[in-house]
Amino acid sequence: MLLEIKNLRIDYEGVEAVRGVDISLDKGEIVTILGANGAGKSSVLRAISGLVRPSTGQIEFSGERLDTLAPHKIVERGIAHVPEGRRLFGLMSVKHNLLMGAFTRPRGPERDAMLEDVLKRFPILREKLPALASTLSGGQQQMVAIGRALMAKPTVILMDEPTLGLAPIIIQEIAAIIRSLKDLGHSILLVEQNAFLALELADRGYVLETGEVALEGEAKSLLSNDYIRKVYLGG
Repeated sequence: MLLEIKNLRIDYEGVEAVRGVDISLDKGEIVTILGANGAGKSSVLRAISGLVRPSTGQIEFSGERLDTLAPHKIVERGIAHVPEGRRLFGLMSVKHNLLMGAFTRPRGPERDAMLEDVLKRFPILREKLPALASTLSGGQQQMVAIGRALMAKPTVILMDEPTLGLAPIIIQEIAAIIRSLKDLGHSILLVEQNAFLALELADRGYVLETGEVALEGEAKSLLSNDYIRKVYLGG
């Protein structure tokens, strides 16, 4: 297994947000984590990328423990995070936001080639390179956030609510981008409020409720599950 989370527990000032969660991601998979607000989904992603420290449990990537490493060391290992709300540097140019994704890599031809690959994948960003990130539309900002993650040349991409606040037509565009990333060989751990879209994209899924895994299984099976259809798919 490429990424394994074992008995993960996360506390915030004495309040347990994640309780003994086990989640795995294999090479070339899209795995989604579903759940209501406050279920612990984002906390799991933040723990993987080193932004929060688990109180117990462990996180392994290609057999190596990650949960004791600094965030930049985790990026160097091949894990990139596309955070909820995009978290761009609004007063910096699109180009500099993208280059921030390659902060662990030296300047030079390799980094230039990585930037060119991102611009080929998101052609609209080429003309926006000198623009402030804050002036872009929501969909364009999400492309910058994904492009910034790709600049780290990741094996695993953590995506937290990539379609949040976007128009339906842009949501379908982001979905196509996620599919294309899988086709390129990236493994994706996806947190997404749009449960139907998430399960359509994913190979497998987990449902978190109050910090615990309530259900897990193949995405097609979860799509047909009566409880999932009632609670997350509107019946």
